[in-house]
Amino acid sequence: MGRQSHFRAYAALAAVCVFWGTTYLAIRMALESFAPATLVGIRYLISGSILCVGARLFGIALPRGRELWLTALYGVIVIGLGNGALVYAEEWVPSGLASIFITTGPFWMTGLEAVLPGGERLRRATIVGMLVGLAGTVVLVSRGALDYHQSTAALWAGFLLLQFGCAGWATGSILQRRLATKAHPVVSGAVQQLATGIVFCVLALIVPGHPIHWSQRGVGAIVWLVVFGSIVGYSSFIYSMDRLAVSVVSIYNYVNPVVAVALGWLFYREPFGDREAIGMVIIFAGVAIVKRYGGVRARGDTRAVPAAASSQRQPAV
Repeated sequence: MGRQSHFRAYAALAAVCVFWGTTYLAIRMALESFAPATLVGIRYLISGSILCVGARLFGIALPRGRELWLTALYGVIVIGLGNGALVYAEEWVPSGLASIFITTGPFWMTGLEAVLPGGERLRRATIVGMLVGLAGTVVLVSRGALDYHQSTAALWAGFLLLQFGCAGWATGSILQRRLATKAHPVVSGAVQQLATGIVFCVLALIVPGHPIHWSQRGVGAIVWLVVFGSIVGYSSFIYSMDRLAVSVVSIYNYVNPVVAVALGWLFYREPFGDREAIGMVIIFAGVAIVKRYGGVRARGDTRAVPAAASSQRQPAV
């Protein structure tokens, strides 16, 4: 029985590595049919509703009162700013490159945790790791580094927007971690996704983007994001986090960009050369140093720690 549970945990981790890596491409495909706000709103309204209904059917209690409102608010900060920034950025930056830019997430998580009251101080090795990661991003965004037939301004705009999203993801994750709650992480995630979906649907109505261009490709991408990105991927992540060491689960940080880059090249022929490979390796080295020496200690009941926060990196939920 133990071996079977162990096998299931690794199978769940494999699903996270693959499915979350595919979401970058799915977002790019969905953007061909939907405006960014509409895409985020529809995706998370559907996935959040399904997960909340499922929780009720299985008799799992939802947060109530202040805990419910704060969980929803932190969800909008985590998913709304984090994944929302990714969706908007993919209008300027290729999906594969976006997945690499997001690997700076652990630097934001560690840095913000250090400056917030009661946070853990930055260690010397952690600072070194962050500087190494910064060097990798400089390689990627330096003038003339990439040939995507886009302006340098567009590349920088996408990079900065993704860093804003990483900062939002880290801030919301830390706030959610410090929230005293007895709700299961899956339930908290369901509430966060539903709240994000509602907010972005309202945003899409207030500030509409381009009209929806219905197509099998666009609808299929939305379905993929809902099923394999938000429901299967997120649930697999929760399961693997509950049964495997964080250091083991964190390998998805390195696999997701590889999957995203490969799919970006396969479907859109997004270029990937020596400079991009060097930049990615440097960033991965920095992330490895930060995760080895700059891990944030959990506080209180571990059930209060959202899965997205535990890994210190922004997934494309």
